Amino acid sequence: MVVTLDATDHALLDGWQRDFPLVPKPFTEIARRLGISEAEVLDRLRCLMAAGAVSRIGATLRPNTAGASTLAAMAVPDLEIEQVANIVNAESGVNHSYLRENQWNLWFVVTGPDRDHVDATLARLRKRTGLTILDLRLVRPFNISLAFPLDGPGRLPPDRTEVDAGALQAGDRDIMQALSTGLALVPKPFSDLGQELDRPEDEIIDRIGALAAAGILSRIGVIVRHRALGWRSNAMVVWDLPAERAEEIGPRLAQIKGVTLCYQRRAIPGVWPYTLYCMIHARSRAEALGVLDNACDELEIGSVPHQVLFSIRCFKQMGALVAAPNGAAA
Repeated sequence: MVVTLDATDHALLDGWQRDFPLVPKPFTEIARRLGISEAEVLDRLRCLMAAGAVSRIGATLRPNTAGASTLAAMAVPDLEIEQVANIVNAESGVNHSYLRENQWNLWFVVTGPDRDHVDATLARLRKRTGLTILDLRLVRPFNISLAFPLDGPGRLPPDRTEVDAGALQAGDRDIMQALSTGLALVPKPFSDLGQELDRPEDEIIDRIGALAAAGILSRIGVIVRHRALGWRSNAMVVWDLPAERAEEIGPRLAQIKGVTLCYQRRAIPGVWPYTLYCMIHARSRAEALGVLDNACDELEIGSVPHQVLFSIRCFKQMGALVAAPNGAAA
């Protein structure tokens, strides 16, 4: 079911997927900009969340800065998809999982406070399923914020090329985990978070601002669920390019109108040769393929071996795991 937005809902979601106000009463500032009341902003967000159009108000984290992550894939027999997907999704570190059109059909992202946590998750899944898992580690992100205009394919602002991972301080992981889970829909969400973490509100706001300025948080705002908003034809496109060519083409591919994610990953020789990845989120398969055709023409990469993996089903979509489940990570 596609959620229908009125003009105010549209402005709320289109305008606040990034640059969420880092002030004590952020929803008051959003209300002022939209010309409505704070109560209406909060009520609309609650309704959109209940309808499945909004995942959370929070942040997306730049991969492998405060924690670790990898993209993984399995080739699951058709009759075992439900069983294996349930095993995969039961892992707290798995935050995204999808069924895609390919022999390697179950794709998921594993996150955790460090690489050891990710490796342990993959090891458990190999043992529990008896299946081979492709561990497709990130080499370089070209754009990973996943914010996009609601009216149609658009161009994303360029992603940061430099990140100051040294800005991370003790206690920041707990703040980032809260942003990955979602802020409370209350007038003073940073105050609520401060009470939960036993830290002053102004300190919470300052640390979020510092993490954003350092590039550890790639964006702060409304995290939408694109399928509920009509963006149902979503394709991961992968190219078999030498590393140096992937580095050259990646930044340009990230700026193609309609491309919503772009990054370079390690290949697995003899099994999965692809190094350059992008996501195209569209309202129809034809629209997605049109974006791909434009990218191939503009960048002259149509002859490069590539595959298009359309998503068939979303099993799980949530924020990343940054702090250890027992809260032990500092």
